[in-house]
Amino acid sequence: GINAEYGEVAQAIKGMHLRKAQKYLKDVVGKKQIIPMRRFMGGVGRHAQTKAFNTSGSLGAWPKKSATIVLDLLKNAESNAEVKGLEVDSLVVEYIQVNRAPQMRRRTYRAHGRINPYKCSPSHIEQNHTETERVVAKEDDDAPKKKSKKKEARARARKGAE
Repeated sequence: GINAEYGEVAQAIKGMHLRKAQKYLKDVVGKKQIIPMRRFMGGVGRHAQTKAFNTSGSLGAWPKKSATIVLDLLKNAESNAEVKGLEVDSLVVEYIQVNRAPQMRRRTYRAHGRINPYKCSPSHIEQNHTETERVVAKEDDDAPKKKSKKKEARARARKGAE
């Protein structure tokens, strides 16, 4: 169902920077990039675009409805961050989770006077974003690198041979 697609979209953008996630989901809507289907993959087709991901069977899809709704949520998170005075470009999707919500009940009328339930399957989507510090280049330490015992023994053997 649609809940499964929301979950797959959420897992695909988890850990991404906000701007990168927005660009990725826009590409998914335009079928330029694909969402790899890792867990809910019954009846999902194989696509060449999925080779870019480490998934089994190269199964993937372009869930347009799910991607647009998650994209709207990311836009909302962006505006919330601006109001709070956070640096939007350094935001990362730290946590995103999709749960099933209670189903709404309607009825559909069938042949021979029967009535069947007509339910929708809504979702609750929650997300946390955190600001990350800029990546700083690592300082060069003067401490010597650790060598394995095997390499140290070889070095001693070479010195002894000289």
